[in-house]
Amino acid sequence: MTIDIICPLYNAEKYIVSLQKSLEKQKNYDDIKNIRYIITKGKDDTEKLVNKIKDNNKKVISSIVESKDFSHSFTRENEAKKSKSDIIVFITQDVIIDKKDWLEKLVDPIEKGECEAAFSRQTCNDKKSIEYYTRKKNYPNESRITSKEDLKELGIKTYFYSDASSAIKREVFEELGWYDGKIFPTNEDMYIAYKLINNDYRIKYCADSEVIHSHNFSCKETYRRYKSYGAFLKQEPQINSKSTKAGGGLAKYIIISAIKDGNIRVIMKFLPDMIARYFGMKKGER
Repeated sequence: MTIDIICPLYNAEKYIVSLQKSLEKQKNYDDIKNIRYIITKGKDDTEKLVNKIKDNNKKVISSIVESKDFSHSFTRENEAKKSKSDIIVFITQDVIIDKKDWLEKLVDPIEKGECEAAFSRQTCNDKKSIEYYTRKKNYPNESRITSKEDLKELGIKTYFYSDASSAIKREVFEELGWYDGKIFPTNEDMYIAYKLINNDYRIKYCADSEVIHSHNFSCKETYRRYKSYGAFLKQEPQINSKSTKAGGGLAKYIIISAIKDGNIRVIMKFLPDMIARYFGMKKGER
């Protein structure tokens, strides 16, 4: 199957060269028809660097959007509509791809008919951050396939899906109406997962397709992220109709694991971080 890779870029000059090299090293690189970079106008040399890459690699295509016009859903949708490939792969600019079989392992279950969408395992390389533990909890060693049958047991966790590194069969994406032209500031990946699952399609979590994806958010940044998440769930209440105790379970896992590891930095940051998440969600849901 042919593949188009779509990657939004914003002030990405510190990422773009190494990211492009990692894509070119993939074992199934020949299956890639286009690498589509969407550049949101910023203040660095992202556009200049992408143009240099285009001069040496004819698979690379770029487009430009104004910052005021960027939307995580609508911008990706517009680019996806240009694709004629069998599979669309979404990545973000800050993922680190070390393994040469990352792409092969990601698209393989779609090509074999095991599922219609897939996403990669994400790991964090900062052991002193809370994200190190959230990644371990949310992205385990074992692969799994989720479908509509899992809703009763998993609830909203059935829609866990990340387009930091994901793949979807293009004809299914189109059949589902893409993101329905909606403007989302976040969680566009959860939205399409909801549509996939409730239209009897399957999503595979591919533990053997691995990327490094790390952040070290301040409490203020965490608050803003969860405020956006809360606003998303308010906008799409049908997604939140089946809730679980996932949040409480994650918090328990983080603090117990940090105490076992003697990770003082995470222990000290834990309570402020959880408070930021809670009040961010509540604010967004109002």
